[in-house]
Amino acid sequence: MNTHDLYVKTPPLRLFFFAAMPGAVSMLASALYQLVDGMLVGKLLGGTPFAALNLAMPFVIINFALADLIGVGSAVPISISLGQGQEERANNIFTCACLMIVFTGVAVGAALYALAPALIAMMGADGEFARLAVAYLRVYALCSPVTTIVFATDNYLRISGRVRASMFLNIAMSLLSAGLEFLFLGVLGMDIQGAALGTCLGMMICAVAALGMFAGGRLQLKFCRPRFSWAMVRQIVVCGTPNFLGNIAGRITSILMNALLVRLGGQNAVSVYGILMYVDGFVQPLMYGMCDSLQPAVGYNWGARRLERVKAIEKCCFTASGILSLAAAAVIFLIPEQLAALFATDAALIEQSVFALRLFSATYLTRWFSFATQSFMLAVERSLQASVISVCTALVFPIVLIAALWSLGLTGLWLNFAGTSLLAGVLAAVLLARFASVFREIAAGKRQGEGQGERQGLCP
Repeated sequence: MNTHDLYVKTPPLRLFFFAAMPGAVSMLASALYQLVDGMLVGKLLGGTPFAALNLAMPFVIINFALADLIGVGSAVPISISLGQGQEERANNIFTCACLMIVFTGVAVGAALYALAPALIAMMGADGEFARLAVAYLRVYALCSPVTTIVFATDNYLRISGRVRASMFLNIAMSLLSAGLEFLFLGVLGMDIQGAALGTCLGMMICAVAALGMFAGGRLQLKFCRPRFSWAMVRQIVVCGTPNFLGNIAGRITSILMNALLVRLGGQNAVSVYGILMYVDGFVQPLMYGMCDSLQPAVGYNWGARRLERVKAIEKCCFTASGILSLAAAAVIFLIPEQLAALFATDAALIEQSVFALRLFSATYLTRWFSFATQSFMLAVERSLQASVISVCTALVFPIVLIAALWSLGLTGLWLNFAGTSLLAGVLAAVLLARFASVFREIAAGKRQGEGQGERQGLCP
């Protein structure tokens, strides 16, 4: 199905199942791999490597943050340009964005490789704990020029209408990464570097395969001679800023949380936090997969000013996110021990994790609303509102609650997630209510313009 027919003519509910469900499956494959990654390291290598992985993970995600800024930031104007019929402009943004991601991967990877020992030491780690975290981070840094583009190609495939190709790419990446990691750890007996290398090789293979599909010239988006301009770069940065700020702010919060956990509860507390993040890494990608997969459709129709269709698509997005989030809250609350046992064998660690998971489950009672609102704001070029939600959710609210709940010790840190989610939901509701009036004004202006066009013989 071509892009126009998919995004404009397909009924909203059918579009949801055609686009959002494969997107959710794609992210589910990624989430399952993340679970397998934690399980392999925790079960095959032990507690110290598992804690080291979680200590290094915020910096690994920072490694992808700038690439994600460019990938997400370019996807919005590309979709809107296609909706406006400006294919040449869309292809230029796509080509320039790919080059920017590669160059950024080189620069950020080099910086992280050089700074890895100092960054890990800053977290309060030393000895074998610190050595393993540095080794893990440096593998990602070395592979950065090729791995960081893989998530952007996923966006570009969906924009081109190749939703299933995007899904199969993510499934292949997860299977490859998990298989290679098991080979390196379970068969060849490598240390934590093998875990990072398995993941990176899986990403690199799939990134090259995806770029090859675009190089063939048969997709909606095509490589062309790049024509950079400050206006284009600025637009990419503005549209990608909400995700970027969310990534960076979230990692700053993770670094702060890890530093506090090391001091309040030691290695076990860091491991409990890691288990919470792995569980979150299963639920949040499903929501992200659904919302992100519908962004090209929302952006395309927003660019074409088909506002009623935008509303219909977003109703599906909000409803599905709410159902998924509430189901996740119930599952985490009901079977926390089974979830903790996936990553740990120590009875004391599992007991700590069960208590933390039950408190953590309340996060999903409200998390869906701010998440879907942020995705919607980004799709309709309301980057400021999306950035406010992103930064407050990832940094401002958590830090405020760390101070407010400090007297509760570790319990206060576990309650931080649910409190942040509630505050983010209130903020999202306020911003969405304000935007609703703007949306109605745009719709009224469009109808008035159509009426004038009809009177002047300009509309069929």
